[in-house]
Amino acid sequence: MQKKNATVHLLILDPDQNDAESLVSLLRNSGKATRAHRITSEEDLEEALKANNWDLLLARDLDQEFNADDALAMIRRLDKDIPFILLTEDDNRERTVAVMKAGAQDTVPFAHTDQLVLTVNRELSALDDRRRRRVLESHLREAEQRCQLLLESSKDAIAYINDGMHIYANQSYMEFLGYDDIDDLICIPVLDTLTPDSQDKYKEFMKAFAEQREDGMTMNCTARRSDDHELNVTMTVSAATYDGEACTQIVLQPEHSDAELEEKLRQISSQDLMTGLFNRQYLMEALAENIAKAGKHNESGALAYIALDNFMNLKTQVGIAGADLLLGDFANLLKEQVDDTLTVARLSDDAFCLMCQPCDEKVMAEHSERIRKAIEDHLFDNNGRTLQFTVSIGIAAITENSPKAEELLARAHTASSDVRKLEGHERGNGVLVYNPAEYESLDENNSVEAILKALDDNRFKLLFQPIINLRGEGEEHYEAFVRMLDKDEEEVSPYDFLPPMGPADTAIKIDRWVILQTIKQLASHRSRGHDTRLFLNVTAETLQDKTFTSWLSVALKAARLPGDSLIFQLREGDANNYMKQAKEFAKAVHELHCKVSIAQFGCALNPFNTLKHIDTDYVKVDGSFTEEIQKNEEAREQVKEMVKTLQTSGKLTIIPLVENASVLATLWQAGVNYIQGYYLQAPVPEMNYDFGDQ
Repeated sequence: MQKKNATVHLLILDPDQNDAESLVSLLRNSGKATRAHRITSEEDLEEALKANNWDLLLARDLDQEFNADDALAMIRRLDKDIPFILLTEDDNRERTVAVMKAGAQDTVPFAHTDQLVLTVNRELSALDDRRRRRVLESHLREAEQRCQLLLESSKDAIAYINDGMHIYANQSYMEFLGYDDIDDLICIPVLDTLTPDSQDKYKEFMKAFAEQREDGMTMNCTARRSDDHELNVTMTVSAATYDGEACTQIVLQPEHSDAELEEKLRQISSQDLMTGLFNRQYLMEALAENIAKAGKHNESGALAYIALDNFMNLKTQVGIAGADLLLGDFANLLKEQVDDTLTVARLSDDAFCLMCQPCDEKVMAEHSERIRKAIEDHLFDNNGRTLQFTVSIGIAAITENSPKAEELLARAHTASSDVRKLEGHERGNGVLVYNPAEYESLDENNSVEAILKALDDNRFKLLFQPIINLRGEGEEHYEAFVRMLDKDEEEVSPYDFLPPMGPADTAIKIDRWVILQTIKQLASHRSRGHDTRLFLNVTAETLQDKTFTSWLSVALKAARLPGDSLIFQLREGDANNYMKQAKEFAKAVHELHCKVSIAQFGCALNPFNTLKHIDTDYVKVDGSFTEEIQKNEEAREQVKEMVKTLQTSGKLTIIPLVENASVLATLWQAGVNYIQGYYLQAPVPEMNYDFGDQ
């Protein structure tokens, strides 16, 4: 990690030796001890990256045989966490945007030395933070693993209790007391697991523990199993937390020999029984350790995913028993082809893995190619029948920048699958190295396509968050949010992936999908007796869409939904940028009896000017004010004055991001009409908030 006075290990790509020296002098004069290496070729950079740890790469944007773009591409390909700063000859916004999209941290004109020093300081500080985070994550992972091992595999019977009730117990604890299911035990007070004579003793003991809070306090008592068998035990208690809540840990140990308990311990095997190779569990644990090691010590490694091509057809030909024999022979061939530096494991019926550390993807690719060739040339004997098959091998590097074990394995699996996309390898039989830059970049070239595909694949979902009348009038309001499931099944906002300048039709498609789906859900919800109204966010593109209101009119009529059940919400910035269109939009939706709201209000230089031109019913103050009013009196007075002015002009006010009860008194005094935030409820898939329970 980068310490305060640590030496900066610097790479410089500059054809001029004197200019490179001036960069080193600049950093040294700014107070940084600097050791530098000037890159002279592609081979030179690759060797330097693999041989040493580097803190920074400064690259001149000049014509040369191995240029800055090539160097940046290599850093991305090798998945190295090295800040990259491009030194340009002049300010060029398009070049800056392009190189930062490619993975650079920044661009600085070569002549602006003061700016360069500040940029270097910032990037070194950020790098230091990332390295510290990786070390801390590694320590946390190790602590969690030790805790899990203690809880699940310990010979001791361990449980967590809260208010005298079990909230967690490991397998040994359940077996000790004769329970098969944790759900059965959770319903039982600790007192019920003790004999009557021990119950009073337990109460006094826990009272003493509550007063003294000395971890490790013990008492001898008699436990009663579910089959009414009694055991003399020693109970040890300590303060603990479970799921973030304070609780008490209890450990039960028999007073006599625990040989019987030892025999009941769960033995976890690391070996695949069929092939004799390591199994999936062992591989994933070892992979997690290697990723942590790479983060701590910058020790690179590589993982290879070996998929048997067309295995299902082979299995059909030879049957299940024949397939097992084939896999056994295949495993033996793998063992012959590897040495002690490689870990070999079986993941599933037709998938195996190789792992090596220290190593790099080039060395692993050489190993994999040798294995691929050996398998292609091998004649497998299966009950007198000769068979041949091939493998597709995908390789992923293990570096200090690697993701978690599951995702890294997915990288290697993706590369293995993509072997078939290579020319001449339609049936597999090849080796491919995963390049993060090819798979993980997200820009206007692929984000729009991903959004449209998610729409087609029904990977959009709606969430609803209540907006509560602070005066307790019992109105039912929700704001609708749209979320898209990305490739990792994580929920993201599709608007976040749209390029800043369009295309407009994609934003309009998202808006219309949201509006149409919410209209359907709202109509169904209101049919059950709810007088519910929804806030719907619309983009600047919809403000400019002249066909929107006619489309909306048809949609409302089809759903038999009154217009006043919808409130269309515009961002203040969009309303100011497209003032004329926003004014016409508000007028048009009002004619359909819908309402209009302005969101993110208060960020413009003259926010009330917007309201002079656009007829709005609601105003949602920007969330930054909610944070500030909890910190200083000036912000509280500013919000009170803003709310007063808005209400004088007939606007209903909404304060978002209400995360705790402490801010409610201030908002009440300010006269705010509505509040919204996680203190009330997070966005959820159903409109299920109890507005009567305020």
